[in-house]
Amino acid sequence: MVEKLRGRLLLGTQGFSFPDWVGPFYPDGTPKNRYLEEYAQRFPIVEIDSTFYGVPRANTIQGWRERTPQDFYFAAKFPKLITHEKKLDRARGDAEAFVGTMQALGDKLAVLILQFAYDFTPDYFDRLEEFLADLPQGPRYAVEIRNRAWLTADLGEMLSNHNTAIVLQDLHYMPKLDWLTADFTVIRWLGRRKDIERFDRIQIDRTKELEVWADHVRNFLEQGADVFGFFNNHYAGHSPESVRQFATMLGVDLKEVHEGDASLKQLRLEGGHGEG
Repeated sequence: MVEKLRGRLLLGTQGFSFPDWVGPFYPDGTPKNRYLEEYAQRFPIVEIDSTFYGVPRANTIQGWRERTPQDFYFAAKFPKLITHEKKLDRARGDAEAFVGTMQALGDKLAVLILQFAYDFTPDYFDRLEEFLADLPQGPRYAVEIRNRAWLTADLGEMLSNHNTAIVLQDLHYMPKLDWLTADFTVIRWLGRRKDIERFDRIQIDRTKELEVWADHVRNFLEQGADVFGFFNNHYAGHSPESVRQFATMLGVDLKEVHEGDASLKQLRLEGGHGEG
């Protein structure tokens, strides 16, 4: 009998370009143009937020590839032109252009996220289903809903039919779901923007919430699903420390692996099957 492999767990932050991290996370004196390199020596994945505001240039994508280790990964949001302004209407060409650009990351592309605003209601159900069906094959896709009215079995079935993950959120006005609609999942720990102004230290104790999330993550991994998790600074005050706290809670080590000149950071489950 072949033992079932566990899923991969990759934890990181939402963004990496924060001056408040210099000292607590980045070495003192780190210039902004070195943030990504320093980040990639510590964590295996990052969520890029800048794509929400527009499609990145080809040389930007090339820079992300070249400045990070071989086993480093990126997640990115679809541009708001597609999700917020057009609400997917006549957006197929825009989506193909964006996905094509992001595919230049090659194996470093982990997942592309469709994040919708509250006014993207279930009235757009058929439009979303058609849009998912037309997306280019290859990348993983995830859908983030900000309106409770969407959260029905019909949505879960639709996403499952397209092997598209529903983004699980820790957000004050949304329920904390444990749905698994694909062979992977995305978790985003968000918090309230008004609660925290500086990002240099933990300011809110999230231990109880994270213990619940840890149980969900263990369950997903045991089912063989890959888990991509991203912490926002507004969740507790300093997202790199939130990553470390959650990794410790799961019994996960952030281990350094040296291969030639590359410094690779991998998450390994103690007693598990590594990245499976």
